[in-house]
Amino acid sequence: MMCAITVERDGSPATVASSGPEAQRLDEIQYSLHDGPCLTALRTAQTILVTDVGADPRWAAYARDMSAENVRSVLAVPIPTDTGSGAALNCYSSESGIFEPGTVERVQTYAASISNILRLALRVHPAPPYPEHLRSALQSRAVIDAAVALVMAQNRCSHDQALALISRASTIQGTRMHDIAADIVAGTSPDSGSTEQHGTDPAGN
Repeated sequence: MMCAITVERDGSPATVASSGPEAQRLDEIQYSLHDGPCLTALRTAQTILVTDVGADPRWAAYARDMSAENVRSVLAVPIPTDTGSGAALNCYSSESGIFEPGTVERVQTYAASISNILRLALRVHPAPPYPEHLRSALQSRAVIDAAVALVMAQNRCSHDQALALISRASTIQGTRMHDIAADIVAGTSPDSGSTEQHGTDPAGN
């Protein structure tokens, strides 16, 4: 799973944070088409869910390009901002139907929590380019959120349980949570699927 945050002002969208370069590239494909789930979500303030890219008739060109990138499902959740701008949290997965109702609700909660950071930054910095401290803060948050969502999907556990697993791995390895999360998103962390592989329940029992 990959995540990114888009901010649009004056009709110009830009990715201000992402879980990695691939997520940013997927965002930019949509920008080049001038339409798609992310842009629709931030412009209408409505959550957009594409459970199966190949079967969704709303954005034919976008669906073709996403299928070529092995993206099967997309979730775009608007982030509340002030008048004159729009933002959305975008999630991409190579699995169809991965975004269940509970997952959608949790992503909506994340989006709401990011809102205050964005509102303040957009007021202080009225025009792009976006300040580096904002990019850094959102980048770290996006990576951890993506890792939590991936652990939840792999282990069918709650948000708190997934976060506890990542925190425990961070403590055991003596590594920052952000670094553990980045490894999970990249598929290089042995802890990202360890609970499922060893038959341990999400609480660690």
